[in-house]
Amino acid sequence: MNVSNLREEALKEAEAIENADQLKSFEIKYLGRKGKLNDVLGLLKTLSIEERRELGPKAQKLKKELEEIVAFKTKEVSLESSPQIDITRPGKKQELGQLHPLTKIQNEIHDIFMAMNFSVVDGPEVETEHYNFDALNIPPDHPARDAWDTFWIKEEVKKIGSRKLLRTHTSPMQIRYMETHEPPFQIIVPGRTFRYEAIDSSHEINFHQLEGLMVGKNVSVANLKYVIETFMKKLFKRKIEFLFRPAYFPFVEPGMEVDIKLENGKWLEMMGAGMVHPRVFEEAHLNPKDYQGFAFGMGIERLAMIKYGVPDIRLFNSGDLRFVKQFKK
Repeated sequence: MNVSNLREEALKEAEAIENADQLKSFEIKYLGRKGKLNDVLGLLKTLSIEERRELGPKAQKLKKELEEIVAFKTKEVSLESSPQIDITRPGKKQELGQLHPLTKIQNEIHDIFMAMNFSVVDGPEVETEHYNFDALNIPPDHPARDAWDTFWIKEEVKKIGSRKLLRTHTSPMQIRYMETHEPPFQIIVPGRTFRYEAIDSSHEINFHQLEGLMVGKNVSVANLKYVIETFMKKLFKRKIEFLFRPAYFPFVEPGMEVDIKLENGKWLEMMGAGMVHPRVFEEAHLNPKDYQGFAFGMGIERLAMIKYGVPDIRLFNSGDLRFVKQFKK
C-alpha cells in the first residue's frame, strides 16, 4: 500500500471539513479501529523485515500528522459553531441587588431615633429566664407568662432563673443595659424574637421587634408621647392621628397601647408602652425614687407592612426575589 497516496487523499479530505459531523467521519475513516491507517499497520506483520523498516516509520509519521489535523480541525469547528461576539455592541447592564425591606426600614428607624439622640444597642437572642421574665416583673407563677408562647432550651438547670430560652421580646435589654450604665440614657434595641404560635398572614414564630428605653431624673409620659409621635410621623412621612389607651404590661406602670389611624380610616394597634415599673428599676439596681423612665416595644414587620403595603407577614421570609425586587427604588 502506498502511504504517500493515503496521505494525499487524507489531506485533501481534511481541507473540505466544515462541521463536526464531517470531522467525525474523517477521524473514523482514517484513524478509526477499522480505518485505512490501521489497515496499513495491519499489513506490517505480513511483510519482510526490510519492508517493515521502510513502511513502519512512514505509517507512524502519517498517524501523528492525521491526529494533529483532527486536533486542529476540532478547535476550528468549535470556534465556527460558537456564537459570534459583536465587540461593537454595548455591554449588558448587570442588575444590582437591593436591600431586603426589613433591612431598609430598620436603617430608616435607626436614622430617625439617632437624630433624637438615641443609641442603638444589641442583645443576645438566647436569653435566661431571669432577664426575659423574672427581672421584668414576670415571676414564674405570674399569669402574664401565658401571653408569651416560649421556646425553651433543654438543658440541666443549675439555679433558679438560669433556664435558657429564645427571647420572646427585646425587653430583656432594659435590665441588661440599666445594670451596666448610669442614667440618663436613651436607647433602642432592634432584634429578632421568637414565639411558639400559629403562623398566619399577621403572625410568625420568628419576627423582629424594636424596644425603646429612656431613663433620667425628669422623664415623663409627655416625653414618651413626643418621642412616639415624632417617630411615627417621620417614618410614615404624613400627619397621623394617635390614640393612647390604658393597657396592662407587667414591666410598666402606667401602661398603654398606642393606636394610629390608617389612611383607610381604620385604627390599628402599633405598640405597647408605659413608664418603667419601680420593680424593674430595683432589679437593675437603680432607685425608683431617683429615676423615672419610659419603655415601648413594637413589631418591625408590622411597621413595614403598613409603610410598604405588604399584605402578608410570611412574605418577608419567603425568599421570593420577586417580592424583594419591589423595594428596589
